[in-house]
This record gives sequence, C-alpha cells and structure tokens, in this order.
Amino acid sequence: MRRILATSLVLSSLSLSAAAFASTPVDDATAPTPVRVSTGVIAPTVLDSASISLPAGFSTSDIPADAQVGLALTVDSNGRPQDIRVVKSLTPFWDARVMDAVRSLHYRPGTVDNQPTPIDLNLTVNITR
Repeated sequence: MRRILATSLVLSSLSLSAAAFASTPVDDATAPTPVRVSTGVIAPTVLDSASISLPAGFSTSDIPADAQVGLALTVDSNGRPQDIRVVKSLTPFWDARVMDAVRSLHYRPGTVDNQPTPIDLNLTVNITR
C-alpha cells in the first residue's frame, strides 16, 4: 500500500510541474521564429502592429479590464487577412474596432513546403489601456 501511495505522490508532483511549465507564457523575445506548425508548414507572422482609435468623448477608463476579442481569419498567400469573423465577442463596439485594426495588419504569408499558401488562424486580441 505504501509503494502505491508513494508512487502516486511522485507521479502527481511530476504532472503538476509539467502542467505549470506548459502553461508558462512565452514572451516575444524568446518566441521562436518562424513557427513550424508541422513538417513543411510555417505559420504566418505579423509584420506590424495596429492600434484602435477611440471616438471623441471616450477615455481609456472606458476600456474594460482584461478585454479580449477572439477572431478567426485566413491569411492569404499575399499576407492579407481575409474572412475575418468574431468567435469570442466583447461588445459589438469593440468587436468592430478590433476587426478594423486586424484588417489593416500585414503578415508574412504562411508556407507549405516553401510555397506561400492561405492559412487559417485563430487570433486573440488583447485590448489594453
């Protein structure tokens, strides 16, 4: 009985540390470039950044804390975002502004066997103050 309990404790501590390590976020400085999705497939990369302009009368305090909008899109073989749709909505106001900002982004197109090709992406946009 003690062997089983000891083994369970050792294995559970290993899985907890692996889960904690797997969920540790990677900052941009240590992110590998380019990202290989599988053999011969390289994901698109964003070449610039976008900002959202607020209409007159809005202040940064009107931005909800931890605001995120989830999008699904296709980056075409020329690096332009296509077929952008909201999959995780914040509000219609913020959804529209985020979609406009993402529409203005430029990407290095994804490739399959070194040939540019359209690639579907899921993108989470964090809105910060």
